[in-house]
Amino acid sequence: MLVAGGGSGLGLASARLLRDRGARVAALDLDKGGWDGLFAEADVADEAAVAHAFDALEAEIGVIRVLLNTTGIGHSGLSIGPDRKVTASGFRRTMEVNTLGSFILAQTLAERLTAADADSSGERGVIVNTSSIVAFEGQIGTAAYAAAKGGINAMTLPLAREFARYGIRVVTIAPGIFETPMFSGARGPMIDWLREQVVFPSRPGDAVEFAEMVAHIIANRMMNGTVLRLDGAYRVPVGRHDWWVD
Repeated sequence: MLVAGGGSGLGLASARLLRDRGARVAALDLDKGGWDGLFAEADVADEAAVAHAFDALEAEIGVIRVLLNTTGIGHSGLSIGPDRKVTASGFRRTMEVNTLGSFILAQTLAERLTAADADSSGERGVIVNTSSIVAFEGQIGTAAYAAAKGGINAMTLPLAREFARYGIRVVTIAPGIFETPMFSGARGPMIDWLREQVVFPSRPGDAVEFAEMVAHIIANRMMNGTVLRLDGAYRVPVGRHDWWVD
């Protein structure tokens, strides 16, 4: 199994949980972070770098049949006006990492699995991408991130339909607010307010709860071609303009 973004946050928690349950897990990221197992460095938006990483990791653990992609970056702020923060270059990079990177990883794995043996049920592998509930309810200041995550949602079904003839499933998880290093380290009125909005349980999610969802998707073969919200009934509100003003 390969966890892209396995150096920290949701990816790291998933890599650890699945390894503890007997999977042979490798991580791919720009930084090894807290991961203490097999690792390859690559920018997921770089097709050649991803292919090289797959080659190196498969030489160690054999055919990779499960891919979890939790990589992602943000580019937030107002898009117009005197306090504008969003730039075309920042928007482009967000799309490259989040959307194009998800496609490159999925394409690379699926191409390799077409030549692999299927199991007794005809399955060759599983691809789990990570989106966000912001793709459904983007608040003020999240146009770039929402667009990039929305692209992941939109490719889920067409890829699942295309890869079905090879026995490869494609599922996307759209998490809400989770206690990752990025979120836990953030400060300010917006972050404090967001913490109070999860309906039940009335707290941000734990990364292990995300990992448990990944494990279930891998095991449940009827999960395919869909986007699953994992958010404690949280719905993203409109937000406020002044949150993005220095």
